[in-house]
Amino acid sequence: MGKKRNTSSLISELKRKTRKAYNSEEKIRIVIEGIRGELSIAELCGREGIHQANYYKWSKDFMEAGKHRLNGDTMREANTSEVQELKGENTSLKELVADLSLEVRDLKKDPADHPEYRDVKVVLDYK
Repeated sequence: MGKKRNTSSLISELKRKTRKAYNSEEKIRIVIEGIRGELSIAELCGREGIHQANYYKWSKDFMEAGKHRLNGDTMREANTSEVQELKGENTSLKELVADLSLEVRDLKKDPADHPEYRDVKVVLDYK
């Protein structure tokens, strides 16, 4: 029985890892095709390889987003890649501020140690 369990768990894991991930454009295309009504939802879902529950969830999300947009709500949720990009940019900017703050602190301690900033001394002395 242990071998059968390992085999079925391996198959389940393989299916999970090879499952197709749909981006927003594909989801919108599928939902719009369903709204057109040229195919039944069952046929559409079968052709696209998705469960009907997924289609109805995407359709509900699509309609809600449209309703919010028509009500004048122009805010939208950032997708994961945008959030990650902004977090990376934020981290870079924080590091830059930290580096510049340390450099300013060093210059204020002893400007003579940094002849390359000789002209900047006037600005640093100004308070």
